[in-house]
Amino acid sequence: MTVPNQLTMLRIVLVPVFVAFLLQDDPWLKLMGVIVFAVASITDAYDGYHARKYGETTRLGAFLDPLADKFLITAAFLLYVHMGYLMLWMVILVAIRDILITVLRVYAEFMDRPVVTSREAKYKTLLQNVFAYVIMLMLLMKEQVFFGSRIAAAIEGMLRSAYLDYVMLAVTLFTVYTGVSYLVANWNVSIRGSAGPR
Repeated sequence: MTVPNQLTMLRIVLVPVFVAFLLQDDPWLKLMGVIVFAVASITDAYDGYHARKYGETTRLGAFLDPLADKFLITAAFLLYVHMGYLMLWMVILVAIRDILITVLRVYAEFMDRPVVTSREAKYKTLLQNVFAYVIMLMLLMKEQVFFGSRIAAAIEGMLRSAYLDYVMLAVTLFTVYTGVSYLVANWNVSIRGSAGPR
């Protein structure tokens, strides 16, 4: 188990931790949840850098790394649905896309023809992470103990507005697009069991 793979496993373990903290009423525990989420995200940036710098890239890591990202982001989005800030159907579409692509990657690994993460998929991950971060920061800003009642009320209004739905819709559409692009680019691997374009 290489260092990058250990960091990836740590990121998966931290998923229920940050969710548990953010579900608490205590604003300081919510702050801890945001910090844990940030730490998990930082491990995502570092493990890839470490693997490339020291030549510790492995097929296991290439599979686990995007899977850990999906766990982290999906958990955050489902949490926001639970809080009433996002629509469930959009998150379900995002989750279905990620499940399908994960199944494709597992099958491709089984066929000894690993699927390479596309540039569009990396942009998708970045977009989802930024959006998740923004909502988390807004969750902190609506706590009166940190920013006062006036700012807290304004942020709560923004979280309940239609603008959040529009942004999530854009994220969802782009996520679905990258999923379709993955399936088309790797059609031979996923359907015929032979090498597809990279």
